[in-house]
Amino acid sequence: MDFIPQDKRHGDRKVIDLLRQRESMSASQLAEELGVTDTAARQRLNRLLEQGLLERETVRYGRGRPSHQYRLSTKGAETGGDNFFDLAVTLWKEIRSITDPEIQRGLLGRIATSLGNRYAGKVVGNTTKQRMESLGRFLAEKDIPCSVEEGDAALPVLSVHACPYPNLAETDRAVCAMEKQLFSGLVQTDLRLTSCRLDGTGGCTFETR
Repeated sequence: MDFIPQDKRHGDRKVIDLLRQRESMSASQLAEELGVTDTAARQRLNRLLEQGLLERETVRYGRGRPSHQYRLSTKGAETGGDNFFDLAVTLWKEIRSITDPEIQRGLLGRIATSLGNRYAGKVVGNTTKQRMESLGRFLAEKDIPCSVEEGDAALPVLSVHACPYPNLAETDRAVCAMEKQLFSGLVQTDLRLTSCRLDGTGGCTFETR
């Protein structure tokens, strides 16, 4: 089962970026800014509403028809901006500079656990396969293409075709171990990294033990 990000996410990104600059906007205002029809703007707005990224307020002016104003929800505001990469790299380097291996290992474990707690509600299912497929959909939402297939002994295999932390992983494989721990916690099954893109493969493969 493949999880490929939709091209329409690029258009949705533009809506979020515009609303980061304004307190609120109407569908017609967004349509004018984006250079699309009112119908296309409403489709994007409805899609973002369903994802919980926007909030809608009904505004009435006199006796005329009410209009809707859209603003970012708390969740939507958290998705905005891509300027945290330098901070993430700097923090990672500081963590890895800790010389005591036990302290370092414990800190990386706590980071994986904290991320797992944050994402736990996004990965659901009654079986390992269902949870692996749910994890795949969650990664796809973050524009990370992946697939879940049946491996040996009919056990599900998660293949991640693009690294979520490319620059970090290329300089420090410890991030791969943290990712494995995070995924294991989310699918509630001990996973092992059987192939890694850093070794020249097409991506990283995670299999159940």
